[in-house]
Amino acid sequence: MSNVNTELLEALTILEKEKNISRDTMLDAIEAALLSAYKNHFGKADNAKVVVDHDTCSYAVYAAKTVVENIEDPVMETDLETARKYVSDAQLGDIVQIPVESKEFGRIATQNAKNQILQKIREEERSVLYEQFHSKEKDIVTGVVQRYVGRNISINLGKADAILTEAEQVKGEVFHPTEHIKVYVVEVKNSSKGPRILVSRSHPELVKRLFEEEVTEVRDGIVEIKSISREAGSRTKIAVWSNDPDVDPVGACVGMNGSRVNAIVDELRGEKIDVVNWDDNPAYLIENALSPAKVISVAADPDEKIADVVVPDYQLSLAIGKEGQNARLAARLTGYKIDIKSETQAREAGELLDDYGDEYGDYIDGYPDYQNQNTPYEEGTYDGSRDNDRKQEDMEPADNQESGK
Repeated sequence: MSNVNTELLEALTILEKEKNISRDTMLDAIEAALLSAYKNHFGKADNAKVVVDHDTCSYAVYAAKTVVENIEDPVMETDLETARKYVSDAQLGDIVQIPVESKEFGRIATQNAKNQILQKIREEERSVLYEQFHSKEKDIVTGVVQRYVGRNISINLGKADAILTEAEQVKGEVFHPTEHIKVYVVEVKNSSKGPRILVSRSHPELVKRLFEEEVTEVRDGIVEIKSISREAGSRTKIAVWSNDPDVDPVGACVGMNGSRVNAIVDELRGEKIDVVNWDDNPAYLIENALSPAKVISVAADPDEKIADVVVPDYQLSLAIGKEGQNARLAARLTGYKIDIKSETQAREAGELLDDYGDEYGDYIDGYPDYQNQNTPYEEGTYDGSRDNDRKQEDMEPADNQESGK
């Protein structure tokens, strides 16, 4: 029992290193397998005990037997002569621990024990893989495209394969075998065949995690991504906030000459990304969210989560976006239902005074003079007062309304 079982020690060391299965776990499995083999061969194992040395990997099986004069049950009883081979002063009626050689178990019992140990190795390997990838759930990983399985894509993540279903793919993206791509781990399920890993290329969190990888300030928590809305393959809007007044959140995310955001755009195969400033005032936030369109006024109701927005006539199509995309993404980003009107439409509806000034009107305490102080939108109203130093000549002329899209 004190001798080192060199072969077993080496085997368990390899298992621990390559498959991350602990030696103690496997020795426990061997102990259980030996007890099972004993029971399979002798019919019961109530009196059996396995002793395992976890340091040397040596083990022994003992059977507790009662010393009797005439043996009736050889599994539970032994004679005095045999008992005294192991305990020199054994007497009739004593219970003596008799060593049992594993070769006594028989071929079938030994094979069953071997299968039991192999099954435990497979279970532990699956468990280790599951824990490894479960810890990466809601994070991004880099994988290698293997093949298309129907409309799904099999992606190798190293020790396990992931499934990129059609629903989680970006329309228009085509991948080729051996291509490296980054994916967002949506869910990891445990199964009898190992972890079932579902990944995504269309999830909004993929963009967030890419910014965490690319932008040091986001990774360190100096810059926070407060909200994100995405139409995968086309455009994403993110609203960012800085916890350090000396750090410009938008500038940090965009990088020098757009280097940081462009790296993410490249990973997303050309998907456009708008980075805007977050603001606790919903009206200011909505104005930012509608970028690159300019805004004349925003009247936001925080209780009803609705907002009325007025933009210059030539900015209407830009504010709404192609097929309504800009307004739709802004609404998701802010959580508000946004109704956008042109300046002319607002005047006709009586929401703007006829003498509303060239530079967005006259202001009283930050509110335009056409606002009634009792308006239910008063708390969240923004009317361009931050921008009353804009000059009319800085605005794009009406015939250039498509620029900036």
